[in-house]
Amino acid sequence: MDIIRQIENEHIRLDMPQFKPGDTVKVHFRILEGEKERIQVFQGAVLRLRKGTTNSTFTVRKVSDGVGVERVFPMYSPFIERVEVITEGKVRRSRLYYLRKLRGKASRIKSKNDWNN
Repeated sequence: MDIIRQIENEHIRLDMPQFKPGDTVKVHFRILEGEKERIQVFQGAVLRLRKGTTNSTFTVRKVSDGVGVERVFPMYSPFIERVEVITEGKVRRSRLYYLRKLRGKASRIKSKNDWNN
């Protein structure tokens, strides 16, 4: 077992910021199109964190042209250039699947930095 843990620890990235469900993040993801490579930014709210070692993932949801788009990113993927935390959300749950049903202003998440909490 120690050999497996040693291999997993080699792949863990230490440059990932701390974020949690409810936070709004920008994920800079490297896209390969044929021989060309570009960076695509995916900005949205974190719905879920699945913790673990190298198999940990996080789910980000955004609304694009009125359609909700969710994407699951592996936490320690070499294709992730960087992750920026835009705002910290104030939520009371660890899984925010209820946001899928909400539309418009109802789907907003309160910010931790608001004065009138």
